[in-house]
Amino acid sequence: MGSLDDTICAVATPMGEGGVGIVRVSGAHALPVASSILRLRSGKPLEQIKPYQLYRGQFIWNPVQTEKISGPEASSVLDEVLVVTMRAPRSYTGEDVVEVHAHGGPVIVNAICEALTQAGARLAEPGEFTKRSFLNGRMDLTQAEGVLDTIQANSLWSLKLAQEHLQGRLSVIIQRQRDRLVKLVAHLEAEMDFVDDDIQFIHQSELKHNTQEILGEILQLLESAEEGRMIREGIRTVIIGRPNVGKSSLLNGILGTNRAIVSHIPGTTRDVLEEAIMVEGVMIRLFDTAGLRETTDELENEGMNRAHKAIEDADVLILAFDLSLPLNENDLIFIEKYREKSCVMVLNKIDLPAKFSQKDLKSIVNKPGKNSEDGFGGRKKYVEVSALTGEGLDNLKNAIKSLAVGRQYEAGDSVLVSRLRHKRLLHNAGAALQNAILAIDDGLSAECVALELRLALNSLGEIVGAITNEDILDQIFREFCIGK
Repeated sequence: MGSLDDTICAVATPMGEGGVGIVRVSGAHALPVASSILRLRSGKPLEQIKPYQLYRGQFIWNPVQTEKISGPEASSVLDEVLVVTMRAPRSYTGEDVVEVHAHGGPVIVNAICEALTQAGARLAEPGEFTKRSFLNGRMDLTQAEGVLDTIQANSLWSLKLAQEHLQGRLSVIIQRQRDRLVKLVAHLEAEMDFVDDDIQFIHQSELKHNTQEILGEILQLLESAEEGRMIREGIRTVIIGRPNVGKSSLLNGILGTNRAIVSHIPGTTRDVLEEAIMVEGVMIRLFDTAGLRETTDELENEGMNRAHKAIEDADVLILAFDLSLPLNENDLIFIEKYREKSCVMVLNKIDLPAKFSQKDLKSIVNKPGKNSEDGFGGRKKYVEVSALTGEGLDNLKNAIKSLAVGRQYEAGDSVLVSRLRHKRLLHNAGAALQNAILAIDDGLSAECVALELRLALNSLGEIVGAITNEDILDQIFREFCIGK
């Protein structure tokens, strides 16, 4: 990214026609730069108006200025606007900020940006406003990620989770752990400074107890990581089963539309189809796959390769069975192969005479598998449906949600971790703390224990941005849109 000394500008609203288009300017020279293209109805300069209040004004600009014809007197009024200023440090970025609220057309907002760049600003890069907010201490890194997650929220639950992070609830927990670790390290370092005097600043039992407590909090956060990820990204749900059990009909039934081609001919579905639905505030991402079977058809084989990849990445499988036909060897292969996955076992075609029962299917699933001592494996739910009539489809949707996220997530619940970056760093911190506990048990020196505690402290610091890496920052803020 460019220098933090630059004054930056960008369109802060989606491009296209709309009622209002907002252009944001931030930096030490935001007010003088914006003043050169704006004229307030009151006649006051921007520097003299009250911040955080809207003022009527005009956007004035002559895109083609010459030495003979230049300056404000040569400019034309191109739009009636509203202007608001926010002064450092009480602004989103922690710098002086000007927002111009113009009519929402691409020609207008682009012209304002071009005029601002001619006046000395430069166009902001993706996420640069939020990055400046982070670098200027207005928010930590988890809160900055909460901004992005709020913008990209795909469901009410993911929005609630994003807001928890934006409000700093995860930051509070991480900072509490860091503060406790700092005290422990301080005791150990003091002990190292007085090693010749044989002074013990913290008893080994107290050191171990505190370390175990911090580790317990980290492990609790780690346990929430998968649930948090599914709330944030949506529950990846893959429909599988042997050919012609009604997988495409199930997809169409759940969606309430004819999204997939339905045919009695095996191999009709050649690719992985993806659609999404909302169930009680949670997004479920549905994938319909090619029927898995032996074939010499090159296209069908490619479809099955994609199906295997989708199954590998799935959070929940819908394993479909045709209730109107006896269970066969292919059905049994599916049961055995995906025994360890969370599955909704769907008995489809209840509108036809049944050839087996839910009890029969449960007895097979609950038998010990070839590679496990018990028969249960991953969590299972059983649902009887008719993709043709729609009976039981609501139960199927609820079964998917309850298998994945289990409980009704509400603001005020325990904080969930939702990003892979957080999960990785928490795992590193937990591993370091476990090593510290082993070092205490083995009677190793204070230096050995302190080294592991510092490693945990650094990992937690990376989560909130107390310890930063420029490449990591660029990767995070590159995900943002321009103007945020």
